[in-house]
Amino acid sequence: MAGDLGNFSPAAVGGAPGVLIQICCVAYFGLTCQAAFLANCSLHLMPELLHTPTDGPPEASAPLRLLTWRLLMLVGCLLLAYAPVLAHLVRQWSDEPDYSHGFIVPIFAAWVLWERREELRNIAPRPHWAGLPIIVCSLALLVLGSFGAELFLQRISLPLLLAGLVVWFRGWPTLRASAFPLLVLLLAIPFPGVIYFQIVFPLQILASRLATWILHTIDLFPVLREGNVIVLSSTRLEVAEACSGVRSLLSLLTIAVIYSYVAERRVLVRWLLCLLVVPIAIAGNAGRVVFAAFSAEMAGANAVEGWGHFLSGIFLFFISTLLMVLGHVLILALGRRLGWVHANAGGDQ
Repeated sequence: MAGDLGNFSPAAVGGAPGVLIQICCVAYFGLTCQAAFLANCSLHLMPELLHTPTDGPPEASAPLRLLTWRLLMLVGCLLLAYAPVLAHLVRQWSDEPDYSHGFIVPIFAAWVLWERREELRNIAPRPHWAGLPIIVCSLALLVLGSFGAELFLQRISLPLLLAGLVVWFRGWPTLRASAFPLLVLLLAIPFPGVIYFQIVFPLQILASRLATWILHTIDLFPVLREGNVIVLSSTRLEVAEACSGVRSLLSLLTIAVIYSYVAERRVLVRWLLCLLVVPIAIAGNAGRVVFAAFSAEMAGANAVEGWGHFLSGIFLFFISTLLMVLGHVLILALGRRLGWVHANAGGDQ
């Protein structure tokens, strides 16, 4: 359930806490040592490696083989440290509909990196010492999160660690070029419980208020609101967490990020599209509550449960996605009228 997003028991993070702490400590030592060695390789061996023929004598390819083994050891340490964390994260994506979009986030981030491979390859490596403090802080968050069984700290440390490794091995220019896919990974990390419920309850009240206002405006049957409960003549409808808008907001935000990156080149329009999903999600969930109220009055309380409720959510998400695309068209039309969007503009603005 969403209420379990904050703190979990240590056993919920993949086994005995002592074993996980040992894994984190080993990974901390291994990552730090390998980072120092790989930084030296990047600084001193990279010019030679770029000009070393792959079909040359074994002595010429020895530095490349050594660097490859060190990279494999680094990846092994990462997998060893984060395997329990990632396994629990995938289970949460599968079990909680609020975060089912998490499956497509890493795929999209990997695709963006693949699309930018030529740009990243052409950036000259400039390893920087500032990557080491980032790596140390990230691993400290992992260890602290393991001690306290705080999943959010453990999960948030992974994108931070990847950023530190990029700076340590390749430098700030490469981090700037890969910042977007690294930030996208944050969409796949569930909120901690404290933040989640601070968002959910106000959205529940807002959705119930908006739905009550719509029902009063239509004025087909008497309606009374008590907090997040809508009282009808035949039944009472509670605007639960699932109807607060958080679920559709998170999923729509992910879709908006992907859609804006693929369909739009202007940075300002991309930001406007992402901001547009907030009112769309709120209005859409209020519309879902209105539909549930009509269904309960016409067909009874059972009409808003089971498959009817599930299908209405699917239909709502489809309509919200269409509204987002329509909003994109309206933003472009308004921008052309105001002069800050040109019809033939193809680059970022």
